[in-house]
Amino acid sequence: MPIMSATLEARLADITTLPVDAIVNAANEALAAGGGVCGAIHRAAGPDLALACSEAGGCPTGEARITPGFRLPARYVIHAVGPVWRGGACGEAEQLASAYRSAMALAIQHGLTSIAFPGISTGIYGYPLEEATRVAVRTVRAALRQPGTVTRVVFACFSPEALAAYRAEGVGATTANSAQPG
Repeated sequence: MPIMSATLEARLADITTLPVDAIVNAANEALAAGGGVCGAIHRAAGPDLALACSEAGGCPTGEARITPGFRLPARYVIHAVGPVWRGGACGEAEQLASAYRSAMALAIQHGLTSIAFPGISTGIYGYPLEEATRVAVRTVRAALRQPGTVTRVVFACFSPEALAAYRAEGVGATTANSAQPG
């Protein structure tokens, strides 16, 4: 599927409110509720998400798992585990790219057309925003060049600085009020 057939957008948004087929959780290896976006997703989805995550049995760094979205507008949550930043010389870029590739592969396997990503590893895991954004955009664009079902990718930004980082990588920005059905 050529990249031109897919829409990439960045927006300041609460990922838990986006009307897409799947939202991606910046998960930990235990798939346990944590802080930041992970905690917000667990709170919004309700207690059934924690049960589904415990049944999934964890997830290694660089991989992803899928669960139902429960009380979220999204039908699914794709839990992608990114790396903890250790200075950049410990394979972090490949681990982060692998987390994005794994999430995209699950979306395609499940026939999903729209997916929203947070800035995986850019919170408590300390991955520098601009570097993480570059990896995210490059990896998602490469995934969209392969045959698949995803036609819309939203990068849900938690701050104006995050939005600016995606714009610097050539991803169009939209306002939170211009939500499109997923």
